[in-house]
Amino acid sequence: MPAIFETERLYIREFSDEDFPFLHAIFSDTETMKHYPAPFSVEQTNNWIARNKFRYEKDGFGLWSVCLKETDEMIGDCGLVKQTVDGTDEVEIGYHINKKYWSKGYASEAALGTREYGFGRLGLKRLISIISPENIPSIRVAEKIGFTLEKESFIFNNPSYLCGLTNEIASIFWGNP
Repeated sequence: MPAIFETERLYIREFSDEDFPFLHAIFSDTETMKHYPAPFSVEQTNNWIARNKFRYEKDGFGLWSVCLKETDEMIGDCGLVKQTVDGTDEVEIGYHINKKYWSKGYASEAALGTREYGFGRLGLKRLISIISPENIPSIRVAEKIGFTLEKESFIFNNPSYLCGLTNEIASIFWGNP
């Protein structure tokens, strides 16, 4: 499957049915999913893949497979998802990385590539991330890609931070992607 975009160490591509075991290893892990209501079942992981394939057709984007260039191994997902927050339609950068690859900069690298893709290729004006206040590693990823905390809100029935960045601000600080 062709890459949507590449970074220094990663390539990002659409999900395939063969991604199921790699995604389920991530989504069924209690530690990885501690900021979700519960780890995913087999059915929930299959639905995740199907929902994102539908998003590719409907929205032109969704969450994608994050793969290592060096080995072609799928290590997580990252991408763009439409969300409604406090009555406003937004586009969120979301990501999950297999915990054996945590603290290696892969989430930040994938999220930065996704930010550049969203602003540069898709022409989006603004991007957000919705993060649990206890999820310090995700807060750090958001900060590394230039997002700032805009507000605390009750999102998906949970207290959450809404972090965001506009294309205009990104262009001023980092140039056009």
